[in-house]
Amino acid sequence: MNGENVFGQTQLFDVLKKNVNPVQLNYRQAENQGETPGDIPPPNADILPFKKLFQGDARNVSLVIETNSVDLIITSPPYWKKRDYGIAGQIGQENTPQEYVNAMIEAMKDWKKVLRNTGSIFINVGDTYYNNGLIGIPGRLEAAAIDDGWMVRNRIIWAKNSGMPDPVKNRLVSRHEYIIHFVKKRNYYYDLFGYAQKYGNGTNPGDIWNVGLTRDTGRHLAPFPEELVERAITLACPYSVCTVCGQPIERIVSKTADLDESRPQARRAMEIAREYNLSPQHIRAIQATGISDAGKAQVYQTGTGKNSEEVKRLAAEAKEILGGYFREFTFAKRITTGWQECKCGGPTVPGVILDPFMGTGTSIDVAVRLNRSGYGIDLHKPGTFD
Repeated sequence: MNGENVFGQTQLFDVLKKNVNPVQLNYRQAENQGETPGDIPPPNADILPFKKLFQGDARNVSLVIETNSVDLIITSPPYWKKRDYGIAGQIGQENTPQEYVNAMIEAMKDWKKVLRNTGSIFINVGDTYYNNGLIGIPGRLEAAAIDDGWMVRNRIIWAKNSGMPDPVKNRLVSRHEYIIHFVKKRNYYYDLFGYAQKYGNGTNPGDIWNVGLTRDTGRHLAPFPEELVERAITLACPYSVCTVCGQPIERIVSKTADLDESRPQARRAMEIAREYNLSPQHIRAIQATGISDAGKAQVYQTGTGKNSEEVKRLAAEAKEILGGYFREFTFAKRITTGWQECKCGGPTVPGVILDPFMGTGTSIDVAVRLNRSGYGIDLHKPGTFD
């Protein structure tokens, strides 16, 4: 079905030669996705990633995409009453905000069919001024989606460092948009560790994404910045998925004995540990017992009260030497020490993304670059905006 028209008709068009399946590339370990020195990289999927582009309506993706086959939907639908792309029935030119939201919910109902239970949707949606006030599109969409059974996990702020000039004189110029993270089920795939390594120096970097606008010389009026796609893929699209049970591969993360020595307290803790030749066993004992061995804090420390006498002895020795600096080792650096694969041992395929409003196809190109497969759908024929 590569390259079909998905208006619900049988009309076909010729697929552009560049839209090959599978994508011909040198398959490699994924680059710059949170992997740090010492990390064990993910195993390659058994099948090369593909790229498939279709012409059609975002409300009919299930006509050409298999049920429960997509891991991540990332897209930016036309904003209400912002740009007219000249196609009858397009989403974005409805008469009222409610009609726009209804059209989006209709699309999301169809997307739910192709999205795995472990999957996510990231929708970039902006608001619209109407009758001198914001109409509240992002909030309306969230509320309607919740009523339709979706869960909202984050309302991410896309903060721009620049934008189009605005002659308005009685309000501030808008320099942000929303990226709403929806999920079908509670047990969704989420690689916060990989994301934090890449974008947060190992800590949770929060829900504000500072990403500049993309300058595009093509015909599309609203190109999608690659970094937005990279962030969503890093967070919510697995490297590979089992074709038998559908389980995504997941990281196994372990603490090390290393600290972030850019922090003075951590640097001093490492100096003391080296000076007194504390062994890796001492450090692991601290991490096993937690911050406190006594009192109410025992209830909250993972492993406390369940460790062997030898572990407790080593922890006590280390804490006596380190004093208050022992706490630093409970926040030691972590690395990827392996990857949890499913028990059925079936063949694996790369994670799959879908962009049902693909425009120039940026999201699909980024997916392939990151060794994921991609479906792209747009009302315009692929290549229109090249």
